Amino acid sequence: MAPLVYGIQLPVQSQSTMYAEAWEAGAGVEELVAIARAADRGGFDYVACCDHVAIPHRLADAMSTTWYDPVATLAYLAAATERVRLLSHVAIVGLRHPLVSAKQYATLDHLSGGRLVLGVGAGHVQEEFEALGVDFARRGAVLDETLDALKAALGPEEFPEYKGELFAFEGLGQKPRPAQRRVPVWVGGSSAPAVRRAALKGDGWLPQGDPRDKLPEKIATLRRLRAEAGIEDPLTVGAIAEPLYVGTPAWEVGRRTLSGAPDALAESLRAYAAMGVDQIQVRFRSRSSAELIDQIAAFAADVATQLT
Repeated sequence: MAPLVYGIQLPVQSQSTMYAEAWEAGAGVEELVAIARAADRGGFDYVACCDHVAIPHRLADAMSTTWYDPVATLAYLAAATERVRLLSHVAIVGLRHPLVSAKQYATLDHLSGGRLVLGVGAGHVQEEFEALGVDFARRGAVLDETLDALKAALGPEEFPEYKGELFAFEGLGQKPRPAQRRVPVWVGGSSAPAVRRAALKGDGWLPQGDPRDKLPEKIATLRRLRAEAGIEDPLTVGAIAEPLYVGTPAWEVGRRTLSGAPDALAESLRAYAAMGVDQIQVRFRSRSSAELIDQIAAFAADVATQLT
């Protein structure tokens, strides 16, 4: 069994009440960079950044309006790190013309030396789509075609060509090209259409909070759909692990949080690999950026080394 790869969705850059810690409200660039560098040192495969353009009043209390732009943020962090990959988790690429997204993400991949992983999703905030003139009801179909167009626009050709129902372009050159010959595209979402999209159009799958007992069936569906379509390229299967705390916490970390000795945490996380997961996204409970950095270091030194 191959060792699990592990990555982290960065704090500070998005502050939904579903997952943000209290200290993040007063944090900023300095903390964000320090945490990204800690993940880089700790052998994390990627750091991730979310995407929302604007949050309506009806959702602001729950989601907050703090959502850093993923391209700007990941480009900034590329210059502050050395090896860790840069994941958009997830970019709502259907909100933008694919040539615009291709220009932004190709430049990011070029500047970072080929560290981009383009995570994409359909989106869920209707007002966002309406404000930008995109049909919310057809967002799945829009994403499907956007992915096809993006694959052409992010390929090796300086003058890519694509013709579809919504988008068409030819004879238009874009440089710089991505440093990677093929930018990996990971598809987010756990609905049936999202799983199908990941199987047929993705290089990876990013489920959204599925409990462990639901993952094997969905992984089997992914593999079946991919086999039926004759797609032989490997697929990176992801999972979002339960919140973690390495060691015995001296404060209330929540009943869903996995805490305790590194050996026990590693044993619990290895169950993901056994069900066919290739990479896990981890999140640590913390009361400050310093505590989070300590948790990242402890995980890298004492838990990650046992994820085989």
